[in-house]
Amino acid sequence: MFENPWSLAQIAGYFAFVLGVVCFLQSNDRRFKQTMLAQALSYAIHFALLGAITSMASALIALLRTWLSMYFNSLRLALVIVAINLALGPWLVQVWTDWLPLVATCVGTLALFLFQGIAMRLVLLIAATLWLINTILIGSIGGTALEILIISANLTTIWRLWRARVAERATLAPAEPPPAGS
Repeated sequence: MFENPWSLAQIAGYFAFVLGVVCFLQSNDRRFKQTMLAQALSYAIHFALLGAITSMASALIALLRTWLSMYFNSLRLALVIVAINLALGPWLVQVWTDWLPLVATCVGTLALFLFQGIAMRLVLLIAATLWLINTILIGSIGGTALEILIISANLTTIWRLWRARVAERATLAPAEPPPAGS
């Protein structure tokens, strides 16, 4: 499954790994998406070198949808990208597990177009889990490590954003009145 850890394909996966970690540590949504562009391109190259054509196509669609989501926030556009992604399925899928990256890209598309902040990252956790299963099955060392760390970094960022939201609400909350009878 995980053969030759120093092949060009695996080295490309390690590069995608580094970009993915940097991406999911971003708390600013714009920087998050900018870094995701580079990560998706490096992932596509990695998958092409592994011969995982469905994964490569999904990564390229992820690159396109991430770029579009930086400029548009449209349910219609998200659904068009999802439809294109699913329409590729019959031509690309050779075994049922080839659907994993296609579905992961669909989930990620909906996350990037329809959500922000914590909600976006929670939906992206679902996509990352599907990608994790895919990378294990196709033998991607960097991809497997990447998805594990994306899930971890994403959870950390969700925690940081949640704590910031709680702290902000605490500073905006009105002071409590003194207890009765004092």
